[in-house]
Parts: sequence; C-alpha cells; structure tokens
Amino acid sequence: MADDVLEDGSEAGRRRSGARFPGQLSALVNAANQRGDLIGVIRKARENLPGDPAFGDPLSVSGPGGARAVARAADKALGDSPSAAKELGLGALQVWQAMLERVGKGRGPQDVTIMFTDLVAFSSWSLAAGDEATLELLRRVAKAIEPPVAERGGQVIKRMGDGLMAVFPSADRALQAAVAAKENLAGVSIDGYRPQMRMGLHTGSPREIGGDWLGVDVTIAARVMAAGGNGNTMLSAVTLEKLSAETLEQLGFGVKLYRRSFFAAPLSGVPEDLRIYRLEAE
Repeated sequence: MADDVLEDGSEAGRRRSGARFPGQLSALVNAANQRGDLIGVIRKARENLPGDPAFGDPLSVSGPGGARAVARAADKALGDSPSAAKELGLGALQVWQAMLERVGKGRGPQDVTIMFTDLVAFSSWSLAAGDEATLELLRRVAKAIEPPVAERGGQVIKRMGDGLMAVFPSADRALQAAVAAKENLAGVSIDGYRPQMRMGLHTGSPREIGGDWLGVDVTIAARVMAAGGNGNTMLSAVTLEKLSAETLEQLGFGVKLYRRSFFAAPLSGVPEDLRIYRLEAE
C-alpha cells in the first residue's frame, strides 16, 4: 500500500515537473526574444547579409513581390515591438529579396531612363475651370500619354495630379514614348483649352524601394523637366548619349543645348556640370 502511494506520488510529481518544464522553457525563450543585446547582435549581422539590411521598414516592404508580402504579414503578426525572432525572420526575407533581384524578379541598381511630365500653368486654369472640367481634362490627358508609355515597355511609377513619373528600360523607348504622348496630347481640348506639357528624361541608376524609385537621378530627372518651360521636352546629356544613333532621325527630331536665361533661377539639387538639351522638330 505504501509502495502504491509512493508510486502514485512519484508519477504525480513527474507530471507536475513535466508541466512546469514547457512553461519554464517558454519563459526563457520569451525573455531571450526581448533581450536588447541579442536583437542588436542580429541587426548587426544583417549588415553582412546580401540585400538591404533595412529590409522590413515601411519603405522596403510597401511594394509588390513575394518577400515584401511575407514581410508585411510578419509585421502585422509580430507587431511593432522589436524582437530577436522578428529580426531573424526579416534577415531571411532580406536574403530572399536579394536573390530575387539577382535573377531579375526584383529590382536593384541598374540603368533606367526616368520620365517626368507636368502640365504648364495647370493650377491657374483649374482654379477657373472648376473640379468637373479639371477631372475630365486629367482623364483625357491620362488616356493620351499613358498608353504610349506602356506600349514601349515603360512603367508608370506614380501620378502626381497633373503629371506623372515613369521609368523605361532604355533611353530610346523613353524618347519614343515622349514623342508619341505629345502627339496624342495635341488632340486633347476642354472648352477650347489645349493643355501644354513639359517633359524631362534622364538616365541613371536609381533604387527601387517599396514600389517607388528613389535617388539622386530621380531628382535630376525632375529638374530636367522643370527646365522645359512652356511645354518643351528636355533630355539630359546622359540620356542623349544613351540614344541609338538612328532614333532621333527616325523620329524627325534634333536637339539643341539648353541655356538658362539670365533671369531664370538656377536649377537646385543637380550637378553643376549638368547639361540639358531641348528636343526640336527638324
């Protein structure tokens, strides 16, 4: 009888001990997961991994792609609080995204031609025309200029009210799209108002982050467009150099070096030696 009691007690003790062990282990794991020094070590290690060590921040996970989608889901599941598990997961996703970029399923540093467009004096016209006419004009402008972008392999990155930003795999395709868009735009009219559009093309190696393109070359492209005045199409010297020899001839255009007028404000945020050319029909 005593043996039975002892045996029962020992078995119960073992059960109680076994029940405590998973709880203790879970507590240890949770404590380690929240340790700031461990999180710091993992973050430091991510700097030596392929890809963007900041992968996981809002800029790097807001765009398309499998790794970004998983990162967004993980962020919702794990919350905003830093943890070792979260850093390990993001590290793995960072490597995955880098591998996708290397095989052409993502984006990394590469030459693209950036296009910026903007309607001249649009705000003044819109103020007088009203919302209904303004929206109708923007619809017609989009139908005029966006198809040529897509047809020549371009991608509209963002629309900015009366303008847009697009990227192209080559300078030739970007210029062909610009010329076709301007031709289409010539047929757009709202109550006698014919919009004029300035365009700027610049070739460089910006970085695609979260579905957007960022970097110095994006800023330069915007400034090249700003030099377009009352509806000109402008090219940076880099874009001009990247054009095939026959492209301008086939399109029936030439170029002329842009010289800023004495009274015009200098372009900010661009290299001092930046040369810009104006597209001119021959």
